Amino acid sequence: MQSQQKELGSFSRPGADSAYDEAIQFLYSQLPMFSRVGAAAYKPGLDTTLELDRIFGHPHTKFKSIHIGGTNGKGSTSHTLAAMLQAQGYKVGLYTSPHLVDFRERIRVNGEMIPRSAVTDFVQRWKSVRSDGLHPSFFELTMMMAFDWFAQQNVDYAVIEVGMGGRLDSTNIITPIACVITNISPDHTQFLGTTLPAIASEKAGIIKSDIPVVIGEAEGEVRQVFEQRAAEVGTDITFASDEALLLSAHETEPAGLECEAVSPGKFRFALSGDYQIANANTLLSAVSMLRRCGVRLDDEAVKRGFAEVESLTGLRGRWTIISNCPLSICDTGHNEAGLCYNMNQLERLISRRHDARLRIVAGFVADKAIDHILPLLPSNALYYITQAAIPRALPAEELYKLATASGLDCRLCPTPVEAWHTAMTEAASDDIIYVGGSTFVVADLLAWLDSGGQLAD
Repeated sequence: MQSQQKELGSFSRPGADSAYDEAIQFLYSQLPMFSRVGAAAYKPGLDTTLELDRIFGHPHTKFKSIHIGGTNGKGSTSHTLAAMLQAQGYKVGLYTSPHLVDFRERIRVNGEMIPRSAVTDFVQRWKSVRSDGLHPSFFELTMMMAFDWFAQQNVDYAVIEVGMGGRLDSTNIITPIACVITNISPDHTQFLGTTLPAIASEKAGIIKSDIPVVIGEAEGEVRQVFEQRAAEVGTDITFASDEALLLSAHETEPAGLECEAVSPGKFRFALSGDYQIANANTLLSAVSMLRRCGVRLDDEAVKRGFAEVESLTGLRGRWTIISNCPLSICDTGHNEAGLCYNMNQLERLISRRHDARLRIVAGFVADKAIDHILPLLPSNALYYITQAAIPRALPAEELYKLATASGLDCRLCPTPVEAWHTAMTEAASDDIIYVGGSTFVVADLLAWLDSGGQLAD
C-alpha cells in the first residue's frame, strides 16, 4: 500500500496552463473519445474500469452516490438533483457527459468545475502507473478522474450520470444508495439494441440488489423489463408515472415552468421544454425515494434546486436562451424522442406570433438515423444546415441534400456560428431561431459566444 501511495502521489509542475493543455491533449489524442469519433471508441465491459479502480484505491467507495440512467433527461435530472442536495447544504459531486465547452464541466463539486491542476495531477499519476496491457477509453479514465476528485474532496453525495446504456457502462462499478432511470427511447441502437425492450434491458443493468430505483416513464413491455429486473435482484421499484406527484405544470415564455406538486407545493422549474414536465415528476419521486433512504431534503431545498439548477450546477444547453431579439434557443436534444418534444414546443411558440417564422440551425452526427429524424422536423421552417467541428459530424453537404430531398427549405452554412449569424441577419424581430440537432452544434456556438463573439452590425 505504501508503494502504491507513493506511485499515486501528487505531482507538481511549473507552468500550470501548459501542463493542463498537455494533459487535455493526452486525453483527446491518446485515448478514444466516443462523442468525437463514435463507434471506434465504444468499449463495453467493466474489466478495465475495475482495474483502474484498484490502481487508484477504489475511490468510489469513499462517498455515497446516486446513479442516473435513461435515454432522455438524465442530464437535466442529474443536475437538478445535485442542485437540491447542494441547496440542502451537502457537499455534492456531479459527474455528467459530454461537456459542451470545457472538459472540466464533466466533473463538478458544488457546481465548481474540477481545477486544471487536478486534471493535470491525475493524468500525470496515471502516466506513472499505467501498464502496456491496460488501454482505457477516454470515458473510463475521465470517470475515474471524477471519482478520485470526489474522494479527495470528501463529498457527501455524488450524482453519477450513466454514459451509455447501463449494464456495461463503466459507471456501473458503483454501489449507489439509489437509482433513477428516466425513460427509454431509441438511441445508440447499434450498441444497445434495436427494440425498446432490448434497450430497456441494457439500461436496467444499473438496478442492483436492495438499492431502490425510480423509473420515470415506462409502459408495456418496457415496464415489464424493469419489473422483472427488480424482482430478479430483489429491490423496491417505483414508477413515477404511477405516483404522479406533479399536479400541474405550465410553460412561461420565454423560459421556465410554473409547477405545483403534492410536495413541495408550488415551485418554479428554471428549465424549459415539454420534456422537463416528465423530468419534474421523475425528480419528485426521486426526492421521495431519497427521503425514505434517510437523505434529508427539505421542501425549501427542493424548491431552490428546481428554481436555481443552472446557477447552482452550471447546467447549459437545455432550452437555453442565447438572444431575446429575435428569440434564439439552443437545446442539446438529439434523438427522435428529444427532438419530437422540442419541435412540438417550437410549433406551439411560433403559432402565438403573427406572421413570425421558425428558423432552425441544424446539424447531426453521422451515426444518427437521419431518415427517421427528418420527418419529425416542421416543414414550414427555414433550415440553416451546418456541421459541428468534430470528426463524427455528418457532413453539412450530405445533410443538405437529404433535407432538401425531403422537401425542407434549406440554406447551407459551413459552421454553427455562421449558420446562426445568417439566421439572425435574415430574421424578423418576432421570428424564433432554434439551434440544435446535435449536442456539438450547440457546443460550437456556445464556445464562440463564451469567447466574446459578437453579432455583426
